[in-house]
Amino acid sequence: MYGLAVVLLTAALVVVVALLAAAGAGTLARLDGATYPAALTRAATAFATTLTLAAAATAALAEVLP
Repeated sequence: MYGLAVVLLTAALVVVVALLAAAGAGTLARLDGATYPAALTRAATAFATTLTLAAAATAALAEVLP
C-alpha cells in the first residue's frame, strides 16, 4: 500500500520539477529576446529533457537496487 503512494508522490515531484525547469527555460529565453514561439519551444525541450533524464536515472537505479 505504501509503495504505491511513494511511487505516485515521486512521479508528481518529478513532474513538478520538470515544470519548474520548463518555466525557467522559457523565462530565460524571453529575457534573452526570443519570440514567444521560440521560448515555448525551449521550454518544451527543457520539460521533455527533464522527464527523459528522470526516466534514465530510474532505469539505472532499478538495475542496481533490489
